[in-house]
Amino acid sequence: MINENKYTIEDVMNSLRSDRPISIPMLFQLSDLSPDELDHFCTEWSGIEEERRRVIIRHLADISEENFQVDFSEVFSHCLADEAPSVRMASLDGLWDTDRLALIDPIIRLMESDADTEVRSLAAATLGHYVLMGEWQQIPYENISPIVERLIGQIDSEETPQSVKRAALESLGAASHLRVSSLIEQAYDEGDPDMQISAVFAMGRSADARWLPIIIDEMLNPTMEMRIEAARAAGEIGSSDFIPNLAELVWDEELEVRLMAIAAMGQIGGDLAEQVLQDLVIDPEASDVHNAAIEAIEEMGWLDSDIDLSLFDWENDLDNDAFPSA
Repeated sequence: MINENKYTIEDVMNSLRSDRPISIPMLFQLSDLSPDELDHFCTEWSGIEEERRRVIIRHLADISEENFQVDFSEVFSHCLADEAPSVRMASLDGLWDTDRLALIDPIIRLMESDADTEVRSLAAATLGHYVLMGEWQQIPYENISPIVERLIGQIDSEETPQSVKRAALESLGAASHLRVSSLIEQAYDEGDPDMQISAVFAMGRSADARWLPIIIDEMLNPTMEMRIEAARAAGEIGSSDFIPNLAELVWDEELEVRLMAIAAMGQIGGDLAEQVLQDLVIDPEASDVHNAAIEAIEEMGWLDSDIDLSLFDWENDLDNDAFPSA
């Protein structure tokens, strides 16, 4: 919880309405708004130009991702009804890890009836976090039952745009509903490349080893996006049977595939994964993934193992981020 009240809500809104560059310290004052402050924000918000509103909410979403002490959920909740689709989407991004049950119905409404297809897709994806929380018993399971049913409804409807169906399927991956496995299988068997990518994503989210043969096959798919999703799914399922195939993917021609394969090996662990990652750390030809390999080793808890870290140029490589920027 961060709100040191350096500025009043009047100060903040006057600044946001102005033509001056957006002040990040001012934005922090939008965390943990009191009811009166929220009322003032809502009254003044629509008077801000659309593009500036989008930039403000995007900044708040980025801050939320980096700083878990802030709480802009009241602002994001209000902006789910903003007239600009870009603002609604930024608000959904800001709510990616929310556990507020009161937001379930508004997000479902966006998924089902928003005028903008991208907003609908992102709303469907956002609901996936609630499904995960329910399956992990972080929220009462009865709260996710209507979510799952409405997600299935989007897949079943012939009128649903494909991008919304894809997001709904991905969000359903972790659900224990009896139809989920058949929906994943149906989407994969239909043969549409985009739906197959979402099906593989859902396979990983399900953490079900029954999908292992398909995922291994897709690691050889000529499409980079599919190889990425296959590696991601392998890491989420966590079977050591994936390690030999992931060991090949760490030398994929596409950096994004290599990084995902390395991350998956860190999730799965085991002696072979440890050896592959350690070899990458000291291999000069793998300098573009050194940091990723180190992070994967750290995730396995083996950073203090018998790897000879003197062979690795920490200072030079740690100054460079191995992961591509978003």
